[in-house]
Amino acid sequence: MPVLPTSGRPHSESGAAIADFVMVAGLLSLLFVAVLQLGVALHVRNTLTFCAAEGARAGARSGASPADAVVRTQSLISTSISSRYAQQVTADVETVDGVQVVAVHVAAPLPVIAFLGPSGAMRVTGRAFEEDQ
Repeated sequence: MPVLPTSGRPHSESGAAIADFVMVAGLLSLLFVAVLQLGVALHVRNTLTFCAAEGARAGARSGASPADAVVRTQSLISTSISSRYAQQVTADVETVDGVQVVAVHVAAPLPVIAFLGPSGAMRVTGRAFEEDQ
């Protein structure tokens, strides 16, 4: 028969609260970091989308070219996030429903751990109507 301490619990339960706390705290910390990383990924995607759209607007002005859109997009991305995200930027003129638009395509790393991740995994596009029509 086990010897019961004065609290009425068997000795084998002593220290269980510490183990429970460590397991729950570890799980909550992992969940917090995952949500934080999701926020970073969404921030990067939204910033890249804005930069691509703004670059497309610059390339769609009267007298401008798609090369101007690439330069503007790369400048905005380098200023906003990092020049590492501005390495794969292309622009071209597309026809959508009979209307010419300047489309800027950005392929950038997907931030999996902080701002590090596989290159070219995230692709965004920004479009703007050409003014010379």
